[in-house]
Amino acid sequence: MSSSSSSSSSSSSSYDTSNFVVSSHHSPPSDETDDTATILTRLIDSELNHMPSPNYISRLRDRSIDVTARQDSINWILKVHAHYRFSPLTAFLSINYFDRFLSSHSLPQHNGYWPFQLLSVACLSLAAKMEEPNVPFILDLQIFEPKFVFEPRTVQRMELRVMTILNWRLRSITPFDFLHHFIANLPSSSSSSSLFSASSDLILSTTRVIDFLGFSPSTIAAAAVLCVAQKGVDFAAAEDREAASLFHERVNKERARSCHQLMEEYLIDTCPSSRHKEPVVGTASSSPASPVGVLDADAQGRCDTRSEHLPLMYSRRR
Repeated sequence: MSSSSSSSSSSSSSYDTSNFVVSSHHSPPSDETDDTATILTRLIDSELNHMPSPNYISRLRDRSIDVTARQDSINWILKVHAHYRFSPLTAFLSINYFDRFLSSHSLPQHNGYWPFQLLSVACLSLAAKMEEPNVPFILDLQIFEPKFVFEPRTVQRMELRVMTILNWRLRSITPFDFLHHFIANLPSSSSSSSLFSASSDLILSTTRVIDFLGFSPSTIAAAAVLCVAQKGVDFAAAEDREAASLFHERVNKERARSCHQLMEEYLIDTCPSSRHKEPVVGTASSSPASPVGVLDADAQGRCDTRSEHLPLMYSRRR
């Protein structure tokens, strides 16, 4: 590791990954007897195993985890993701690995920012290997003037550490695993590809607000689809029984409603159904009162995510 460049001449990130580099996207099997409902049931049964530990949000709120360092790390991941035009799933997986690691393993905070930066590089590298057909060299991933540039062998050791902490569960279940089914069940004049793209962008935006960590992947997917389709949700109302029936019976309808409401209120410009609304508080140029609950709010300059106005929503189905 060096403060500006690596002394290693080898920038290759390749090593034997045959044991874990498989697609993380849970595509339906070719066996037609295993229908979509069964597949979704299996995904929902397993999705909580691919989320951070239940106390992770509270640790972020009480600053047991360096929230600013996490904020900077996720901002960097999303910038590199955009630069290389990685898929939204790659970025989401990176942050999923990052949060799951931090929820069960503490990084030394007295050593400055570099442990978080090393974790960020390792998580993005792993996610890229899982999803991208062309993976940049480890040194080439480390762009946007990072304070430290790590040698490939250092990053690879961290990758191994991450995989160990995650119990080698890299095939994370994410909201993207539910999107195609939920969109297919949605009566809409829009094309499925446009709905998928807009829903994907919205799902990726949720990584900037820690409150969404309390929602399961299926819940986030359901809320995103309804939000993009500009369909209001009140599952208790008779007129919205159609909306409630669009998704799997195991999707918690109340949680989906809460997640949908959170998206409309705090991801304003991303959620089409709320674009006509004015921000609840502040403006694009206002500074967040606290880093807790918001990631890079003024850099984005578009979402009202002030944590003091954000409902405390924790998953009760863990």
